[in-house]
Amino acid sequence: MNVYFLSHPACLEHRAPMSHPECPERLGAIEDQLIASGIEPWVRHVEAPKATREQLLRVHDAAYLDALEAGVPAQGHWVTLDGGDTFFGEHSLEAALRAAGAVVHGVDLVMARETHTAFCSVRPPGHHAGRDYGMGFCVFNNVAVGAAHALAAHGLSRVAIVDFDVHHGNGTEDIFHGDPRVLFCSSFQHPFYPNLGADTPADHILNLPLPRDTDGEQLCRAVEESWLPALDSFQPELILVSAGFDAHLEDDMANFRLVEADYEWLTLKLRELALRHCEGRMVSTLEGGYNLSALGRSVATHLKALTEG
Repeated sequence: MNVYFLSHPACLEHRAPMSHPECPERLGAIEDQLIASGIEPWVRHVEAPKATREQLLRVHDAAYLDALEAGVPAQGHWVTLDGGDTFFGEHSLEAALRAAGAVVHGVDLVMARETHTAFCSVRPPGHHAGRDYGMGFCVFNNVAVGAAHALAAHGLSRVAIVDFDVHHGNGTEDIFHGDPRVLFCSSFQHPFYPNLGADTPADHILNLPLPRDTDGEQLCRAVEESWLPALDSFQPELILVSAGFDAHLEDDMANFRLVEADYEWLTLKLRELALRHCEGRMVSTLEGGYNLSALGRSVATHLKALTEG
């Protein structure tokens, strides 16, 4: 089974003014590993469109969008969205529009039954971006834009978002905390950046705060006990994945100890759920993952598992 692979050259143009872990080379490492792993023949490349203002307004405030559009820096200049290291340069707005648009288009493709699965190899990532702010390297909340599009444009009533990045998807939670049509599942190291999510009181938000040095066995056991029964009960019509690979043992962004086999297990379990409840419909989008070798290998493993079934 083929997997659609959505990206755009504009995503390579977004960069920081200095060495930065969220770099264009991340996408190159993924592309290289598609060839090295032998999965390239099963990948269909699709150019990501820009998200429209209407699509963005479903999850972001108009004032935030206006500020970004008006604040695009001159050539060779940058601003930061969070006062820290979330850089926004001359090419960042188009890259962010393509990143969000990729998830929207992925949703359209699976809903039109042109494919069962899609992966969005895009940057900047999205899951830390809230309604009126960007942070944690994120500008627009790509997966949230895709989920809101599925609800509004395709009439779905139950969408699941599964986030296995090592950092809590605080922006996604912020956007959907009052919307039970979206079941949000996020696993993350705690205590750790952004230091949120450990005590969220909501039935449709299933956070798994886990300690440093969590390995695959511990994470998978927590997923089996918490997420899988809830996802089965929810019976999603579409599964979206915030696919962060910075929980890998070789990634020094955090302190988890996952390896490729753990990402394979997680993806296969989600794939089983998708086949059982929503005709296999899954759209996955890149979040974190900063060790280039580990990122490339992990994404290739994730894509292979997406083609199963």
